[in-house]
Amino acid sequence: MVRLLVSTGEVSGDLQGSLLIRALHEEAAARSLPLEVVALGGERMRSAGAELLADTSRLGAIGLLEAVPLILPTLRLQARLRRWLESNPPDGVVLIDYMGANVNLGLRLRRSYPQVPILYYIAPQEWAWRLGEGGTTRLIGFTDRILAIFPEEARFYGSRGAAVTWVGHPLLDTLGQPPARSEARRQLGLAEDVPVLLLLPASRLQELRYLLPPMAAAAALLQQRHPRLEVLVPSGQAGFEPTLQQVLQTAGVRARVIPAREADGLRPQLCAAADVALTKSGTANLELALRDVPQVTGYRVSRPTAFVAEHLLRFHVDHISPVNLILGERLVPELLQKGLTPEAIVAAVEPLLASNGEAAAQIRAGYARLRQALGAPGVTRRAAGVILDEVLVAAPPPDGTSTAFPESSRCV
Repeated sequence: MVRLLVSTGEVSGDLQGSLLIRALHEEAAARSLPLEVVALGGERMRSAGAELLADTSRLGAIGLLEAVPLILPTLRLQARLRRWLESNPPDGVVLIDYMGANVNLGLRLRRSYPQVPILYYIAPQEWAWRLGEGGTTRLIGFTDRILAIFPEEARFYGSRGAAVTWVGHPLLDTLGQPPARSEARRQLGLAEDVPVLLLLPASRLQELRYLLPPMAAAAALLQQRHPRLEVLVPSGQAGFEPTLQQVLQTAGVRARVIPAREADGLRPQLCAAADVALTKSGTANLELALRDVPQVTGYRVSRPTAFVAEHLLRFHVDHISPVNLILGERLVPELLQKGLTPEAIVAAVEPLLASNGEAAAQIRAGYARLRQALGAPGVTRRAAGVILDEVLVAAPPPDGTSTAFPESSRCV
C-alpha cells in the first residue's frame, strides 16, 4: 500500500486537488498499485477518493490583517496533523498551491522526515512576482520535484537548481466539448439577443468585502447604460449567496445569483452564454480564456496590506492576471487597488460589449496564443505518473506496507 498526503487550501486548491486525486487513483489502478490518499482540502477532494483529514477550503486569505482570523484554526490544524503523522506516516507528500501553509509544512516535513519525497504541484508564482530583489525560491530547499504548470515556471525553478517536470496546465483536462452559445442560453433561460455579463467577484471571504462592492456598483452602471444586460453571478463558496444577493440588491443590480452547489456543473454553460466577464484575478482568468470569454480583471486588498506590500516588502508584479503573466503583455484589462473603481470598470467593460466586436476579437486572438503555451491535455494523469514514480523510487513497498518512516521518526 502506498499512502500519500495531499495538502492544499481554498476553493481553487480543492478543485485542482480533486482532479489530481482522481488521476492518482486511475494511474495506481493501471499499475495494480494499492493506493491510499489522505488530504487537507475540501469536499471535492473527498468525493474524488481522498480521506479528508481536515477541511481547508475556507482557510485562505491574501494579506496581513486578512489572515488574522485564520491563525487559531491554522494552529489547531497543525496540531491535528502532527498527531496524525505520528501514527500514519505517508510514503510521499504532494503540496498544491496554498503558498504560506504549504511552504511551512514542507519545511517542517523536510527537517523531521528527510527521507519522505515531497513534490510541489501548482507552485507559488515566484517566477511572476518579486519581493525586494527577487523571488524567495524557498521551495527548492525542501522539494524533491516541482511539477510545473507553466513553461516559464519550469525555466525559473530549473535555472535555480530544482528538479522540475513541466506537465502543463490542469485546466486543459476539464474543458471538454463546449456547448453552443444558443444551447447554453436556452438551458439558462436567456434570450439569444440579450447582452450577458458573467460576474466572478469572490472565492475568499475577504474578496466579498473588497471586490464585490465596486464590481456590483459597476454592474449597476452598466445596466443603466444597457437596460437589457443580464448579470449572472455564480457563488464562489457555499454560504456566499446571502451576501452576494444583499450587496447586488443594495447596488441596484438585477442579477441572478447561482448557488455554489450548482455553479460548478453550470460552468460550461455560463461561459458559453457570456459576452464578457468581470472577475477577480486567479485561476478563473485562465478558464475564461480557454473558454474564449473576453474579460476584465481586478483585485484589491486592505490599505494596510497594500502599504506593507508596496513600501516595506517592495512587492512588485508586472501583471495580476495569469493570462497576462503567461503572455507577457497586457491583453486583458487589469484594475488594481485604487484603480478598481466602478467608473474604471465600466470604461474597461463597455468596449467588450460594443456591437462592432473589435476589442473582444483582439482579446480572443490573444487567447489563441495563450492556449499554445499551456501544453496538451492529459495533464493530471502525467502529474500522477511522475508522483508515483518519485514515491516508488524513494520507498518501494516490498510487502504491501507503508515504509517511508521508521517508528522512531520525529513528528512535525
